[in-house]
Amino acid sequence: MASLVAYDDSDSESEVEQAGSVNAGNLKAASGVAEPLGQAVASGPMGATGAQEGPGECQLPLGRPWRRDPGSRPSQRLQWPGTEPEVAVPTSTPSRPPSLWMSCAPTGHRPLATALWKQSGPSGTTPESPFHAQNEPTAAGANVVSVQRKRSEDCVVPYTPKRLRLLQASQSQEVVLDQGPSVKGAPAPLCVAPGVSEVIQPHLNSQYRETQVPRKVLFHLRGHKGPVNSIQWCPVWSKSHMLLSTSMDKTFKVWNAVDSGHCLQTYRVHSEAVRAARWAPCGRRILSGGFDFALHLTDLETGTQLFTGKSDFRITTLKFHPKDHNVFLCGGFSSEIKAWDIRTGKVVKGYKATIQQTLDILFLQEGSEFLSSTDASTRDSADRTIIAWDFRTSAKISNQIFHERYTCPSLALHPREPVFLAQTNGNYLALFSAVWPYRMSRRRRYEGHKVEGYAVGCECSPCGELLATGSADGRILMFSFRTASRACTLQGHRQACIGTSYHPVLPSVLGTCSWEGDIKIWH
Repeated sequence: MASLVAYDDSDSESEVEQAGSVNAGNLKAASGVAEPLGQAVASGPMGATGAQEGPGECQLPLGRPWRRDPGSRPSQRLQWPGTEPEVAVPTSTPSRPPSLWMSCAPTGHRPLATALWKQSGPSGTTPESPFHAQNEPTAAGANVVSVQRKRSEDCVVPYTPKRLRLLQASQSQEVVLDQGPSVKGAPAPLCVAPGVSEVIQPHLNSQYRETQVPRKVLFHLRGHKGPVNSIQWCPVWSKSHMLLSTSMDKTFKVWNAVDSGHCLQTYRVHSEAVRAARWAPCGRRILSGGFDFALHLTDLETGTQLFTGKSDFRITTLKFHPKDHNVFLCGGFSSEIKAWDIRTGKVVKGYKATIQQTLDILFLQEGSEFLSSTDASTRDSADRTIIAWDFRTSAKISNQIFHERYTCPSLALHPREPVFLAQTNGNYLALFSAVWPYRMSRRRRYEGHKVEGYAVGCECSPCGELLATGSADGRILMFSFRTASRACTLQGHRQACIGTSYHPVLPSVLGTCSWEGDIKIWH
């Protein structure tokens, strides 16, 4: 065996040995065969160490692929003796013979060494030798490990900041909104009777309407597939037979809740839950906002969108300015309340505080001031639960209004006296003065219902003598405004009663909505 390694082929003495062999220290004197082009690159990924130890503890050179010319092959004496027959060199270029390390790789995978050999060297085939086959399992293992490592690196998902994720989500929702009307089309125009409802006509000219406690259900309106967030009667008295309802099923509906109890129209202009919607003071348009960051002003007569805006937060409350009907306030899951102008479609003012969410907005003093209730309920949150703002200057008038550790999900203004009511999560209604310094009444408190985290609404009757509120157990409670005593309790809904709304003209008609998705009209 030693003579086999030390033997020098006479034909290879004239060839010049190239630099960059696999193991120059052991093989430089042992083999004088010229190294083919690209051998230094090809030997690395195949995992060869450059030598093998045989039975006689002698170092043998690594078998190298030869060129197409059979005369440039290494001597047959340098190959490891074996029982396999000699492989003839083909004259043409056949398909690549299968190899052990290629069978371990995935289908269609081409090793880096083979790719570089095809690019730099001549296009020839490499017959396998017994010596080369013994080194291939090591090369196959190294190659598979490298492929698995590369795949694991490719599967790693880079971290995306939360702010960027929210921005991408808003952009994707904006695309859905732009494509929605083109697919579904604008809603059909709302056919409103030109005359006044026969039920409402006798009460339009009456000066004083005394409200009585309702006892019976006039209509039970079903049509929403999700919880109903709020209801509102049309503010125009001649069209007050129409009732607006918003729901978590991404729609808002207009009902004839006085004459027939039928749904007049369903509007699907939002891609997420509709949390707030308000009648425009003219009674011909509806402003809506939802969890899809979108604002829409829908014309009922044509069914078109007169105004479309994009907020940077989910919307929970909307209120029109009582004097300038082209301006409205928008609040939601943000520390800022924004004033929008419909004519320009832009934000004209911002009211920012150290809060996380705005729950409700209430205008005072004919629009010169407004109140906002927030979700702040910590030990030092007495300056953030209810805030009074100056509408024109965006300055805080007072932030020391409610000093108890409860949030106020809804606010209601009394129709005749300068006071307002705040629904609290302490299961009671608090009474405040609507004039600075907005002091809370310690002697009058309306309690007996449950809030339990729901956005339970409350409202006073048009005459101001009764106060109605929902409850988390489905009941409707009515109190005497003067004495704070309970006037009546109605078992209205199976789930939480969210909103209550008195009819502006009819003396004893009350609308209620629930988390179950139904609406009841009481009289």
